[in-house]
Amino acid sequence: MPVAVAIVGAGPAGFYTAEALLEVLPDVRIDIIERLATPFGLIRAGVAPDHQSTKLVSRRFEQTALQDVVHFYGNVPVGEAVSLSELRSFYDAIVLAVGAGIDRPLGIPGENLEGVYGSALFVGWYNGHPDFRDLQPRLATSSAIVIGNGNVALDVARVLVKSPAEMVSSDLPDYAAAAIAASGIRDVHIVGRRTAADVKFTAAELREIGQLAECETVIDPADLAVPVSAADTRDRRLREKNLAILRGLAAGPHGGKPKRLHFRFNLTPVAIEGGDTVEAMLFRRTHPRDQGSQERLCCGLVVAAIGYRASPLDGIPFSASRGLYPNDDGRVAPSVYAVGWAKRGPSGVIGSNRPDGEVCAAQIAADAAARPFGPAKPGRKALERVLSERRVRTITFDDWQKIDAAEVAGARHPAPRRKFTTLGEMLSVLADRGRRDVSGDDAKRSTPMMQDR
Repeated sequence: MPVAVAIVGAGPAGFYTAEALLEVLPDVRIDIIERLATPFGLIRAGVAPDHQSTKLVSRRFEQTALQDVVHFYGNVPVGEAVSLSELRSFYDAIVLAVGAGIDRPLGIPGENLEGVYGSALFVGWYNGHPDFRDLQPRLATSSAIVIGNGNVALDVARVLVKSPAEMVSSDLPDYAAAAIAASGIRDVHIVGRRTAADVKFTAAELREIGQLAECETVIDPADLAVPVSAADTRDRRLREKNLAILRGLAAGPHGGKPKRLHFRFNLTPVAIEGGDTVEAMLFRRTHPRDQGSQERLCCGLVVAAIGYRASPLDGIPFSASRGLYPNDDGRVAPSVYAVGWAKRGPSGVIGSNRPDGEVCAAQIAADAAARPFGPAKPGRKALERVLSERRVRTITFDDWQKIDAAEVAGARHPAPRRKFTTLGEMLSVLADRGRRDVSGDDAKRSTPMMQDR
């Protein structure tokens, strides 16, 4: 008997799960349901636009999407177009691969001032995410602060200080490129609460900072004279490697470039100051040499990259403190599973989601064998029926391929693509392609006739 599986979320965690399911369940039917019109999640909307090599994993996911038993339904927000309880009645198994797309608050006075943004919003803006493309962040300042010591903080800082020439081979949207170039930002401070030995940057991204054409690095050597303590040998090596790179950056030449990237450590945010807009941040020093004293940094822009959390879903337990769905190694409820950040919180790199997918696929296969899911469920037939009744305009994978081709064709070399950043733009492409495609739609990828939402 076929096993009908709905994967909610079309990011890396969702696609790794689909890939694993194809390996362990020969009679599986997989429907990937995505709120946005486009697949691939953070590969498209989270990976920095100047890191195109990281995005190449989407080619692997494309091969999964093209399998006969896999269908993609974009522009279908679960909870609005279709409820989770309905999906549970349609499918034998539901996999929550929704990620964690909401910024964790700083929890300090002033964080709601104009000019203060969470990294989910800011990264979404410069990546052309439809939800954030109209953010219009306040960039008219000479100094910016990025809170956090992980790769997201490093990405934000790097995008702010790179020259237009360095971004020419990226897929940075035109509106973001123009706003950043006109911003006047000359100093960016990356601020962490802990020591330089505790940073979570990957070595490759940290080394990249030393290659910036118009920006030099400023680090107090005293901040790098810290012991490395880690029980795990691999963790200790990674910490030592990062410290060595930071020391190399601190020793580099200074005074020859117009922009500066400052790495600051042992500073805990206390408050954001200003009238209607941010003017400065107040920090408490935590280093033993000056513990308890305070420092004020003037700035006109603050981006907090301190982590994310998932959103609650009706009928599913949710931990507000942890920002995820409580689970037993991915098992959330009968026939409901979680993978990726929805399962373990926002940590790791893209490949970290693959083991989650493999575990989840094995669990679904084991559950199907140990206690058959019961009478055959309708799966996509029921999904397509309710979406048609509700006049939801879905985006199929065939549709996405047409959008993708148009983005690539519209790029100015050496940029890889010119992103469409609104649903309207994408639907216009599909309407135009539909008029010019005399061969008709691929029957395998077709969905019932639906109108724009």
